Amino acid sequence: MNVTIAIPFYNAEKFLPDAIKSVFAQTHKEWELLLIDDGSSDNSLAIANSVKDSRVKVFSDGKNKKLAGRLNEVTKMASYDFIVRMDADDLMMPNRVEKLVKIIKENKVDIVTSGVYSVLNDLSVIGVRGDDYDNASFKEILTKRKGVTHAALIARKEWYKRNIYDENLSVAQDLDLWLRSSKRNDLKIISISEPLYIYREENNVTTKKLLKAYKNERRMIRKYVGHYSLLIFKSYLKSIVVSILSVFGKVKILQKNRSKKEITQSELKLYKEAIKIIKETKVDGLR
Repeated sequence: MNVTIAIPFYNAEKFLPDAIKSVFAQTHKEWELLLIDDGSSDNSLAIANSVKDSRVKVFSDGKNKKLAGRLNEVTKMASYDFIVRMDADDLMMPNRVEKLVKIIKENKVDIVTSGVYSVLNDLSVIGVRGDDYDNASFKEILTKRKGVTHAALIARKEWYKRNIYDENLSVAQDLDLWLRSSKRNDLKIISISEPLYIYREENNVTTKKLLKAYKNERRMIRKYVGHYSLLIFKSYLKSIVVSILSVFGKVKILQKNRSKKEITQSELKLYKEAIKIIKETKVDGLR
C-alpha cells in the first residue's frame, strides 16, 4: 500500500540528508516523499533537489509560511490516503512505516503514533518516551495525561481534511489540533510506546521555544476551558521554572526530563543497528 511521507524543511542543511536517507532505508518501499521548502536561505533546497528518484517531489515557492501552513499544504499535495509525518532534523527507524501502516489498516482509527528515541544533535541517546493507549479524551489531552507525539504519527488524509492546522499558531499547532478534534469527538487514535521515531530534542528544548509554547498553551486553555483554570496557573509556573533555569544556563536539564524512562540494552542495540543502516543507505544524487 502506498503512503505519502512529508518533510517540510527550513534551513535544515545539516540534518536533511540523514532524514532523507532514513526514508529510503524503510522496509516499506511503497511511498512518495514530499520535500517542502519553507523559504530556506541555506543549501537545504539544493540538497532536496539533488535526489534522483521518481518517488521524490520537491516543492518550493520561496515563502516562509511556517509549519502549520506547510502541513495543510501536505494534505492537498498527498497522492495517497495515508500521510506519514516527519521533521527535517529527525530520523525514522527502518521499520517505522511498515509497523504504523499495519496498525492503522487493522484498526478503525484515524491516527497512529509511536514512542521516540530522544537524542541530541550528534545522535547520542538521552532516553526513550512514549505511551500505550487506544483512546484519548479531551480532558486527557488537555491535562497531558496522554500525549500525542506529533512528528511520529501516521494519519488518514480524510481526517486531515476535516481537521486543518491553525496557521495563526507558530508553535503548539499540534496541541490545538488534538484539543479541537477531540472536542468534536473526532480523535480516534492509537499510541504505541515502541520507539519508532528518532527525535532530536536539542533544537526544540530552548528557552525561547518553551516560553512561546507555554504562552500558546495558556491561549488554548482559555479558548477551550476558560480564563480561571488551575491549568493556566500550572502553565505560568512552568514558564517561571524555564526562566529560572535559563538564568543559570540549565535549560538543557529539561531535555533529559522529557524522557520518561531509561533506554534498555535491547532498545539501544536496535537503535545503533538502525543508525548504521541509515548512514549506509545510498540515495542516488543526494548531496
